[in-house]
Amino acid sequence: MVKASLYKKTGEDAVCLVCERTCRISPNLYGVCGNYRNVGGELFHAGYGILSAIESRPIEIKPFFHYWPNSTALTFSGYGCNFYCPWCQNSHISFSKPPIGAKPTPPETLVEMALRNRDEGLCASFNEPATLFDYLLDVFELGSKRGLYGTLVTNGYFTERAIEMLIGAGADGFSIDIKGCPSARGALTTIDHLKVFRNARKILDLGGHVEMVYLVVTGYNDSRECAEWILEKHLEYLGPETPIHINRYYPANYWKEPPTPLSKLLEFREIALKMGIEYVYIGNVGYPDLEDTKCPKCGKTLIRRRSYRVTYYKLDGESCPRCGYGIKLRGEIS
Repeated sequence: MVKASLYKKTGEDAVCLVCERTCRISPNLYGVCGNYRNVGGELFHAGYGILSAIESRPIEIKPFFHYWPNSTALTFSGYGCNFYCPWCQNSHISFSKPPIGAKPTPPETLVEMALRNRDEGLCASFNEPATLFDYLLDVFELGSKRGLYGTLVTNGYFTERAIEMLIGAGADGFSIDIKGCPSARGALTTIDHLKVFRNARKILDLGGHVEMVYLVVTGYNDSRECAEWILEKHLEYLGPETPIHINRYYPANYWKEPPTPLSKLLEFREIALKMGIEYVYIGNVGYPDLEDTKCPKCGKTLIRRRSYRVTYYKLDGESCPRCGYGIKLRGEIS
């Protein structure tokens, strides 16, 4: 175990300050995510380097559509979560604690693997990266020194101090799931979804890149009221140029409602575009045209994607070659 870098002592208890749950952990117990343990009044990262998966994956699959297009990231995950969504596609790891006695993967090993694979970056994904916070600091710092970008696929429920530390360590790409809204019922009732937008805004202010993902879950956050709240907050906090991915849900884990109708996804996309959000994508449906990047001003197709790879790319620097409109992108195309 590695001593945690972000907590405070309260008597014999330790208060974890990695995520907004701020678990108050008594001696010999763990926080909600199952990765941080109080040992003698001090907080330790019991899940440090205990990984459940390591593989190279296209950056577009995260999804990132405006970040280092067509690159690959060495993607890794741990165990546990701080949300426990009942529809989780990766519940086999997200609902599990790090195996006792498992051998940790040193940050140096992960970085060297990415370089051997000729990946352009690193990505914490599959389960919630907050469970690997102290490990991420070491991995991203080492990776940035070797020329690798650092990214996270996250629910965005970090504390503001944790975000500052992640960006300071070299993380600059955040694919953030916005799970719900104040009117959503049946799951995640203790989550303050507004804090997710607050954090996304902070990342932008610190120079990071953000793409939001709205998984439209049947029977939970699929009302028009909820969609309008999410899209309004997206505009208010992040502005029209921050991409949003409106994705289809499929039954998984404990949630057995039918998949999101395509008509509803298209309806929410139309609302987002009318509100002024410039880059609105629909994912998990198998219609590639809905994942193409078009110029918000003249409509020209600028980036075409098929099977999570870029098959067509036409930009004049950072502008549309037809009308000259500026296009928000981070990094170079591979």
